[in-house]
Amino acid sequence: QAVENQLKICGFRRNVDVLVLYLAGQGLRSIPSLSQFHRLRYLWINNNKIQDLTFLIKNYCLTELYLNNNELTDISGALKNLRALRILLLHNNQLKKLGKTVKELKGMISLQTLSLFHNPLAQDPDYRLYVIYFLPSVQLLDRKSVTQKERESALHLYNRERSCVLQSIAFGKRVNTPLGTTVGSSRCTQPAKRLMIPSGREFGNHTNKVPLENPEDAVLLRAMTRSLMEFSFVDWNKAATCQEKRLENKAEERCEKLTVQFR
Repeated sequence: QAVENQLKICGFRRNVDVLVLYLAGQGLRSIPSLSQFHRLRYLWINNNKIQDLTFLIKNYCLTELYLNNNELTDISGALKNLRALRILLLHNNQLKKLGKTVKELKGMISLQTLSLFHNPLAQDPDYRLYVIYFLPSVQLLDRKSVTQKERESALHLYNRERSCVLQSIAFGKRVNTPLGTTVGSSRCTQPAKRLMIPSGREFGNHTNKVPLENPEDAVLLRAMTRSLMEFSFVDWNKAATCQEKRLENKAEERCEKLTVQFR
């Protein structure tokens, strides 16, 4: 009845014309399948008492879905096919399993705005970094923008090997010791070495650079303040001399230059 009332209010005569459906705040406990509205893009079901989302499994065109303030305890199998979603609000529900919930959302490569606060799963100490790492497309999480520093911390926490590769390349070598301090985690608790830089050895100032005794420390220090180096190579044997250009009266051809950049 609630769906039919909305169709009358909006003046829709054909299911194919329905792009927006507003069913918020009507005390609904369940909703029949909405598969007939296969072009539906915007759906408000917030502030109800919904516990099951199986009615959404065929609404592939949805881009905005508002499910906040309901009684959801599990979303497994209900949202994974909604790959076009850009905005998904799920706060103020009863979602408890963080891994299971995030796994359901992994296929949403366009998801930019997500809210999961005021759910039991948000009490996990690594909750925010976990979501940021496994849902890299999200730019706004729980009404707060995701920062580059948070992305780096998430990478260091859940993919330590790749983080070390990105952070420990310098002078053409790789240091096997992780950089920086360890982020507290119930999933990853390995200690990380932190290099103490003696006074006078900092990069970017005008003090005398005293060589470090340990080569590993030198590489580690350089990795922490790495810059971009560029090398170019030209095969001059293939370049025509001035005399050859004058005698053969040929237009000058640009020599092929190979440029390699190192960070």
